[in-house]
Amino acid sequence: MQQHSTLGREVDIDRFWQDVQTQARIGALPEGGLGRLALDESDIEARLWLMQEAASLGASAFHDPIGNLYLRREGRSPKLPPLLIGSHMDSQPRGGIYDGALGVIAGLAVLRTLHEQDITLECPVEVVSWTNEEGARFAPGTPGSAWFAGVRDIAAIMASRDDAGVSFEQALAPCLEAMEARGSTKRETPFSPSAYLELHIEQGPVLDAGQLPACVVVGIQGVNWYRFRLQGRANHAGTTPMDMRRDAVMGAHALIRELENCVNRRDSQVRFTIGKFSVAPDSINTIADEVTFTVDLRHPDGSVLAAIDDDFAALAATHWQGCPATLERLSSIAPVTFDSAILASLEQKLETYATKAPRLVSGAFHDAIHLANLCPSAMLFVACRDGISHHPDEHVEKDDAAVAVRTLTDTVLELAQG
Repeated sequence: MQQHSTLGREVDIDRFWQDVQTQARIGALPEGGLGRLALDESDIEARLWLMQEAASLGASAFHDPIGNLYLRREGRSPKLPPLLIGSHMDSQPRGGIYDGALGVIAGLAVLRTLHEQDITLECPVEVVSWTNEEGARFAPGTPGSAWFAGVRDIAAIMASRDDAGVSFEQALAPCLEAMEARGSTKRETPFSPSAYLELHIEQGPVLDAGQLPACVVVGIQGVNWYRFRLQGRANHAGTTPMDMRRDAVMGAHALIRELENCVNRRDSQVRFTIGKFSVAPDSINTIADEVTFTVDLRHPDGSVLAAIDDDFAALAATHWQGCPATLERLSSIAPVTFDSAILASLEQKLETYATKAPRLVSGAFHDAIHLANLCPSAMLFVACRDGISHHPDEHVEKDDAAVAVRTLTDTVLELAQG
């Protein structure tokens, strides 16, 4: 069949949307939304479903030692590096059905369109589902793409544990076994793709507020994850005078106030979030002897992140309400800027289907943050209602997703046909 630059018009949007809703039933929560944590039974089931769908389109399945799943449509020149399209299938504990999964299913729609139109491109095209992007079960997030890009050690990833004490390696074993039993071939080492494309919901309100379906993403801000710990002294809540206490909760309160002051002295682009907070011994009538809490810090400028990191270290080196503090750096991912040529191609294709939209910087991190340091990379955002994400109320309009998947398809055609 003749290859047209508007192949996106041939995408079966109804089937694409059907696939989106089908995957949403794997790990669905009774109250709505999705609870598909990395390497749990539902995550494994979602992988096997992807493999089944890809096999029906003539695609082959591969996996690597970290559990990333690749679905390959062969090209006319099999030895050329493949064009990679991807995102992730894992979710937050009470997440939405579109975060990550929409991008993987969009990649599947590209494979389906190529298959149905009987188009073989010059280079192979692969759809990848990265392992544990969210980091909700095994922190930090994005270990699959980070290992693939050579920025994280596999031994450290394997040793990480979830809240139940299960190691990543233990959880991964049945996943690898299940994929191999269904015919996936193991690749021992990563490779360098010709390019990487990722479609994702915006997870912010800009597109929805502007009534825009989609836009190109110029880069991703950097993110640092920290764990602070304050050590107090447990004692009776009723008999210990206030001025004689070493209360770890009061110490944490004072430290958090100074951390917030520290980031507020910077510009409005700083994002500072305390996501976890735990108290020991966690008794209503006992003064806390230990508090731990996490901080998620983000900014598009690496030098600003470095300066705040120095400030955080200085604050952690002192006592708060008599309680010594310690700081553990869990993860640090530098900001990235995406490939200008691919961005221009995406923008041109997008204008075929929708009004020109402003370019955005991603406030959330994605697997593309690692791929951008390995090969030319870029992202597309799809509007989500009210900017809500990581929540069962996460919602994407079918027509908006259609614009993005058509744009993605046309861009794949241009990049992979040589």
